Amino acid sequence: MTLAMTKSERETFLAAVHIGVISIADHPRAPLTVPIWYDYRPGGELCLITERHSRKGRLLADLQRFSLCVQEEAPPYKYVSVEGPVVAIEIADVERDLRPMAHRYLGPEMGDRYVAATAEERERGESVLVRMTPEQWLSADYSKQYAL
Repeated sequence: MTLAMTKSERETFLAAVHIGVISIADHPRAPLTVPIWYDYRPGGELCLITERHSRKGRLLADLQRFSLCVQEEAPPYKYVSVEGPVVAIEIADVERDLRPMAHRYLGPEMGDRYVAATAEERERGESVLVRMTPEQWLSADYSKQYAL
């Protein structure tokens, strides 16, 4: 019996709202591994927003590759991990990119408050939208083993 998810199961799971944990190589140091918000639609690209001049932004621009893992933290445990190349880094637009991401994670009211509260921070930096095409997938759905 395999615990691996089908293509449809893993894409549906990744498209659900989870905090992602991104990992980017950073030689000779250990990989940079931090939690992030992201967006994904089945069959599409995985998107995230970061500051261009942050450590994460610089590494993504230099290495053009990262992995992301999302998980279900309550039984039955599940996870999906994807890895792939960065296909674009572009200036993030508040209405096209940031507000929908904030609404995804916080809901419309709190998302709008987050966008308003972080406006000054965005003016000091340069937010970028990073798009990645998932190439490698790992997944497990432990409910398949234990029938929970």
